[in-house]
Amino acid sequence: MRVLVVGGGGREHALCWAIAASPLAEALFCAPGNAGIAGDAVCVPVAADDIDGILRLVRDERIEFVVVGPEAPLVAGLVDRLDAAGVKAFGPTAAAARLEGSKAFAKDLCARYGIPTAPYGRFTGLEAAEAFIEGRPLPIVVKADGLAAGKGVTIAETRDEARAAAREMLAEERFGAAGREIVIEEFLAGEEASFFALVDGETALPLAAAQDHKRVGDGDTGPNTGGMGAYSPAPVVTEEVAERVMARIVRPTVAAMKAEGAPFKGVLYAGLMIEDGEPRLLEYNVRFGDPECQALTVRLASDLLPALVASADGVLDMFDLRWHEDAALTVVMAAKGYPGDYAKGSVIGGLDALPADDGVTVFHAGTKEDGGTIRAAGGRVLGVTALAPSIAKAQRLAYKAVDAIDWPEGFCRRDIGARAIG
Repeated sequence: MRVLVVGGGGREHALCWAIAASPLAEALFCAPGNAGIAGDAVCVPVAADDIDGILRLVRDERIEFVVVGPEAPLVAGLVDRLDAAGVKAFGPTAAAARLEGSKAFAKDLCARYGIPTAPYGRFTGLEAAEAFIEGRPLPIVVKADGLAAGKGVTIAETRDEARAAAREMLAEERFGAAGREIVIEEFLAGEEASFFALVDGETALPLAAAQDHKRVGDGDTGPNTGGMGAYSPAPVVTEEVAERVMARIVRPTVAAMKAEGAPFKGVLYAGLMIEDGEPRLLEYNVRFGDPECQALTVRLASDLLPALVASADGVLDMFDLRWHEDAALTVVMAAKGYPGDYAKGSVIGGLDALPADDGVTVFHAGTKEDGGTIRAAGGRVLGVTALAPSIAKAQRLAYKAVDAIDWPEGFCRRDIGARAIG
């Protein structure tokens, strides 16, 4: 099978790394890829959101299966275009991708089908939004409706902060079209977790759970980011909790999307808040999380590619996956200044000197190759991922590798996995 992975971040490197190991992958391409992905796939300089360019690449390279990594091309209808061209793809249609593309759509779906989530309101006018804020307990959460690269969420501790966030989105258009409608919801207390399931339109096959670290600083301080690290399994997601998630959230969502005329295929990512063993939905994503995908792929003992194909083919009911008992932990190394302004182009050294047999895999997120030199080309740059018998041991291995990488212009959190270790 000739396979194309769409995207160029750490998630896509993890997917390429896993797919490259499959005997089913005769040839593997990635668009646009990065310096690390180039070791596993042929990288082609076509942007992930260049749908026409992706279609030309698929035709020119006789691609038989496309795995779409990021959310933007999914929401824009890449899978629909591939289907129309007769090319099989892993990922939801544009109609199904509304679960992530519109928080208002997702919240309304939860309300119609009894899926547990926070009470909310949706608004296009600032006056009505401010009135809603006045009548709700604090803290309160203000979200841009559309895609905002993980930055369109404010957890407001005061009403002034909530009003300012609503004003930025609705009146000042900080997030452009993504913020022309907003969702305001009550804050859910508890412990967060990320829950993933492969879905084929009817059947949902649960994957391993994970936890990520969104805040930029140690102790969950500072602004939200795209994710500064992750680990799997997540101790808070016990077998009992996992079955509750499947029974109350995942399976009802799959049935709801089918009933709405937009059957969901791909990976359904439920961001959860768990309190006293009871899960509630924070939000849906319609693709693998980043950096959770890095931790999941190194724990997967089964061949990933046939599982993705089974999702596209609608035969997950006959499928199963095996997982390593070992834990995985990913530490993200980011460019200083991230998630604000940061410089690109700094040299990253020491990658070639890392031992090849110590259970550590370095996934590239924002890198480029320049005459044999690896340079930083993004905010989140590397995902140093370790597999070990416990989260504590994986943490030690990951940070040992982090400290061996020569990149003065980079930084990382030093407490990834601390909650699971205690």
